[in-house]
Order: sequence, then structure tokens, then C-alpha cells
Amino acid sequence: MLSQPRPSSSSFSGAASAPRSSLPELPAQPSPALPSLTRPGPAGRVVPPGPARWREAAGTHPPGHRPDPSGCPAPRGWRGASSTLPSALAGCCLPPGPSWGSSSSSSAPPISSGSGVGSPLVMDPNSICRKTKRLAGKQAELCQLEPEIVQEVAKGTKLGVRECQYQFRFRRWNCTSHSKYFGKILQQDIRETAFVYAITAAGVSHAITQACSMGELLQCGCELTRSRAPPSPTTGPGTEGTAWEWGGCGDDVQFGYEKSQQFMDAKNKKGKNDIRALIDLHNNEAGRLAVRSYMRTECKCHGLSGSCTLRTCWRKMPHFREVGDRLLERFNGAFKVMGGNDGKTLIPVGDNIKPPDKQDLIYSADSPDFCSANRKTGSLGTRGRVCNSTAMDTSGCDLLCCGRGHRDETVVLEENCLCRFHWCCVVQCRKCSVRQELSLCI
Repeated sequence: MLSQPRPSSSSFSGAASAPRSSLPELPAQPSPALPSLTRPGPAGRVVPPGPARWREAAGTHPPGHRPDPSGCPAPRGWRGASSTLPSALAGCCLPPGPSWGSSSSSSAPPISSGSGVGSPLVMDPNSICRKTKRLAGKQAELCQLEPEIVQEVAKGTKLGVRECQYQFRFRRWNCTSHSKYFGKILQQDIRETAFVYAITAAGVSHAITQACSMGELLQCGCELTRSRAPPSPTTGPGTEGTAWEWGGCGDDVQFGYEKSQQFMDAKNKKGKNDIRALIDLHNNEAGRLAVRSYMRTECKCHGLSGSCTLRTCWRKMPHFREVGDRLLERFNGAFKVMGGNDGKTLIPVGDNIKPPDKQDLIYSADSPDFCSANRKTGSLGTRGRVCNSTAMDTSGCDLLCCGRGHRDETVVLEENCLCRFHWCCVVQCRKCSVRQELSLCI
């Protein structure tokens, strides 16, 4: 039920999107005159080229710019926690994850522990590269020679954690971003850990590849298509005699794949005889393959009067939501494994079970039930979580509340309503109060 709407004190502009936080800002530019409804904001700002291009073009940052490599302000009260994770990713710039209707999702971003190279708890690039003395090989080389790549690693990790929180929003463990509990999850060999490693490796590969296509990295660009066979013509009306060629800007997914592999796998490669390292390497690879193996071909027709005398095609990555959906399916069918006698192989547990392929997720320990809060296992419990009293799946109150029951509660929420577009380019909304019935686990 809607109450009397009242004008909102804020309006947002749709003329342009805000520039990426990791990019330097250009000196103030005169913006076009806008109606009085607009307020100073992103509409009048210009997205500048990436940091690498500033250095190449002028040998320095733009005048008056004080770069913040992380792009994130340091939240108050953050402290590092000690654990056995690798250390280069200490200090966090992961965004507070959305609660997705859960009271157990903390707004505190995850904090990496004492040793985090290649761990999903990726921090801001500056924090990573300040610890280059502890790094070796390709990781130290990336930090010193290609800091822009490390920035994309951080962005890709944020992307992966957000997708994890979306995919698990209706489950007992909802990929909470609470640092103490999230770190405990990563120290185990359970299915949830397998998904986190896979989705973050996929996120890093996806983010780096996308930065290449957007021209934000000097080290890469559009995919090279000279050596590839031409696309096969499709059958159907109007396609007879159509000429095909590769063009446009295809995503150079191989570059993103290699950089993700170079950074995320480096720590575990030193301990290839360790079962835990083998599992983590396998799940990292499964995440990257969920991006690389599902490239799609997009085409555009060229010709007079809408004819298709020439078709230009290029390859694009799958949307990251598709990657998350695909990895969730692999999570549901994950394989439990044990180490072989030689310490270098993984054997599926159980009789007559086919070995997992490269795109399957694997784990070696059973997951806790996540019903009650337990710091040792990284469980926040489900008390106070929002559930669906009529659903029979994992979001239903019977499963989510672990049989403890639920209570109904009426809450009043505010949301945007009666939105109107004003030329040019402002949308103004009013605020409406909405009563909503919620079911909460007890």
C-alpha cells in the first residue's frame, strides 16, 4: 500500500555515467548548460583515458591529480586479521556486499589475512604492490611493470564477490562479506570455497579482458583475427551469397586468461604436491574456463536499404551473470576428491564415479550446515534471515531456518516512485512508503 508521496530531495542524471574510480580525473571542463533541475554531478564530467596513457602521453598524471590507486576510501576501524592465507593481498578494497534480504550479511568488506597472493580476498593494487618484497616471479613483475593490470585484478575480484553474493542470496551461507567469517571459509576445502575461488578467478579474467576491449590497457586491445578461419555462414532466408569477415572489436579473452592465471595461480604453483594447492588450482582453472569456453559470436550486417551484403563478426565474452549461473550449476554437482598416493593426483571419492573434468568444481571436506553461528567454521547462522514462507526450495523458511520456524513482521520501506524524465537529461522521482510483510527466521 502506497502512502502520500513526497518530493525527493535528490535527482540523478542519466546523461553520462560516473567515471571509473580508478581512473585519474581531468582538469575541470566546462559542462553544457542544463535545466535548473540538475545538480552538479557526473553529467558534466568526462571519462579520461587510463593511467597508463597519461604516463605515455605526458610522462605524468594530469595537473592537480592526486591518484588513489585503490579508488576506495579507507573505512574506519579496519584491521588486518591473521590467518594462513598468502600476504600480498592484505588491506581490502572490496565493496560492502549487498545483504540480499539477509540480516547476517555484514556491511564490512572482507579483509585479507596475513598471506593472500592469489586468494579471492584481493586488496587495492597499492596494498598488493607495497608487499612486492614478499612476492616472487611473475607477481612481482606484474606489480612493478604493469600496475594497471593489478588494478584490474582488484576490480575483477570485486566483480566475483558481488556475483557470489547474488548467487547465494537464498542459501544458508550467503557469501557474507564479514571479514572474520569469510576468511574462515577460505581456509577450508569445502564446496563453498571452491565456488569462491572459481568465481574470483573468472572475475579477474573477465575484468582484464573487458579493460582490453575498452582501450584502458596499453598491453592489449581487440582480439587479433588474422589467423582465424572465417565464421561459418548461417543458413536461413537472406543469407545466400552473404560475404563474411572478422571485424569490430572482439574480446581478447586469451590475454585476460593468461594474466588471471599468472597472478591467481602463482602461490599455489609452488606447492603442486600439496592436495590443497591442487584443488585451488583446479577450481581457479574451472572459473577461467567458464569465461573462455563460452565466447559468443556477434555480427552486424552492412548494405543498402537494410540488405546484408556483408556481415562483420566478432567474438564477445559471456555476460558475467551467465558465468555465475554456470558455476553455480557446477557447485551443485561438485566432486568430492582425495589425494592420491603419489601426492600429485586427485581421486574422486566413491565407487564408480567418473573423474571430474576441467570445468567441474572439486572439494575434499564436507560443508557445515551453516544453521548456527560458529566462528571456527565461518558460519554466521540464519537467525534473522528473510525467507519465503511459501517456497519449497533453498529460499523457503523450512530449509533456510533449519526447522526452527519463522515469524512474520510488517516493515515500512521507502522506494522511488512516480519518476519522470525531464529534457535533458534528468530523472526526478518522489519517495513513497510501502508496507511489506516479511518472514524472518527465529
